[in-house]
Amino acid sequence: MIDANILIVDDDRDVLLAARMLLKQHYQNVRVEADPAQIPGLMATRFYDAILLDMNFTGPGDEGEEGFYWLEEIRRINPDSSVIFITAFGDLEKAVAAIKRGAVDFVVKPWQNEKLLATVAAAVRLSQSRRQLQQVQDRESRLAQDLDRPFSEIVGTSPAIRAVFETIRKVAPTEANVLISGENGTGKELVARALHRYSARASEGFIKVDMGALSETLFESELFGHEKGAFTDAKTSRAGRFEIAGGGTLFLDEIGNLSLPLQSKLLTVFQNRKITRVGSNRELDVDIRLICATNVDLPGRVAQGRFRQDLLYRINTVEIILPPLRERGEDIALLAGHYLKQFAQKYQRNITGFAPATLEALARYPWPGNVRELQHAMQRAVILTDGELLQPGDFPFKATSAGEDLRPESLHLETLEKEAIRKALKKNGGNISQTARELGLTRAALYRRMEKFNL
Repeated sequence: MIDANILIVDDDRDVLLAARMLLKQHYQNVRVEADPAQIPGLMATRFYDAILLDMNFTGPGDEGEEGFYWLEEIRRINPDSSVIFITAFGDLEKAVAAIKRGAVDFVVKPWQNEKLLATVAAAVRLSQSRRQLQQVQDRESRLAQDLDRPFSEIVGTSPAIRAVFETIRKVAPTEANVLISGENGTGKELVARALHRYSARASEGFIKVDMGALSETLFESELFGHEKGAFTDAKTSRAGRFEIAGGGTLFLDEIGNLSLPLQSKLLTVFQNRKITRVGSNRELDVDIRLICATNVDLPGRVAQGRFRQDLLYRINTVEIILPPLRERGEDIALLAGHYLKQFAQKYQRNITGFAPATLEALARYPWPGNVRELQHAMQRAVILTDGELLQPGDFPFKATSAGEDLRPESLHLETLEKEAIRKALKKNGGNISQTARELGLTRAALYRRMEKFNL
C-alpha cells in the first residue's frame, strides 16, 4: 500500500466508483468528488499527490473549458500536485493541449487498468519528487541564512554567553562527543543544534531523544529498533534512533536520568559503535556525532554510584556549561526585546517597548526557570497587556520588601506547571494526546507529571 493521497473528480458516478475501487487497492487515501467546485476546499485540508480530473463536466457544449479552468486553479493552489486528465477518445487533441498547460498526463475512457495504474504511479512519483526538491531547496536556503547570521537563535552578548559561542566555533567542526550541562531552560537544545549546524554533518539529520521520557521496556526498541514480531506490538520492522541518525547527529537529552542498566547498554554501543535491533542477531554499524545534555551534576552522581564513570568519560570529550540567566544580567533586556518583537508579530499586537520600571524589574528578578521562563513571561505579557508599553504589572512579580529581588507571585514553579496541565486537560476534555501536543510534551512526560501532581 503506497502512502499517497489521490483525488478523483468526475461528474460520472460510474467513473468515480470504478476508479476508486481500482486505486484504493494500491494507495492509502483515495477521495472521489462529483462537484469540481469542491476542489479548493479539499486541497485546503490535504495535499493530493495526484488529481484525476474530468475534461468535460457540463456536456458536449463545454468543449473542455471547465476542465482547463480547474487545471489552472489546481496549479494555482498547489503546483506540486500532479494533474491527470480523464478524457474521451475524441478529445485527444484537447488532452495534448492540457499537457502543454500543465497536466502531467491523460487517460482515455474506457481505460485499461494497467495503463491507469502506471499513469497514476508516475504522477505520484513526480509529485513526491517535486516536494522533496522543494524541501532540499528550503533547507539549503535556511542553511545559507544561518551561515550569514552565526548563532542567531542564541541571543546574548554577555561574556558568559560569548564564551559558549567561542567553544561552539572550536568544537562544532570536530567529531568530538559533547556534553552540554546547565539548569533547565538555559538553552541546551539550541546549543546542540548549533553544534550540528556548523559541523561537517550539517546536511544530514539531527535526531533528538528525550531520555527522561523513555521507559525501561521501550528503551532498546526506540534507540536500537526492532524486527517484525520481536514483541507483541511489533507488527512491522522499525529502525531505531541510532539508525535514523546515521551520518548525522544524535542528541540525547536528560541523559542523567537513565538507570544504571540502561547506562550499561548505551556504553556498550558507544564502545563498539554497533547496535543490534530487538529480535535480530545482525549487528549494524553506528555512524553518528554524539551530543548529550543534562541538568544534573553528573560527577556528583558518579560519586554517589548513580552514574557510570566510564560512560561519563565517553560522552564528555568536551563539556559546555551553560550559565543560568541570573549570571547573564546584560542579556536580560536583549532577550526581552527579542521575545517582545517575536510575540508582538505573532499575536499582531502594537507594543513598542518597555516602561523604564519594567526593565528594572526584569533585571532584578532571579529567573529560576532561566531563558525559558523569560520567554513564557514575555508571551503572557504581550497577550494580556492593554498598552503600547509593557508595564511591571504585566508580569507576575512582586517584591518581598523594599530593595529585595522580585519573586514570582506563585511561590513555586511546580504550582504554575500543575495549574497549566490542569487547565489544558480541562480545555481538551481529558484528551491526553491533544493536551501533550498543546503543552509541548510527550505523552509519557505528561503522564509522569499527572502522576506527580495527582491529576
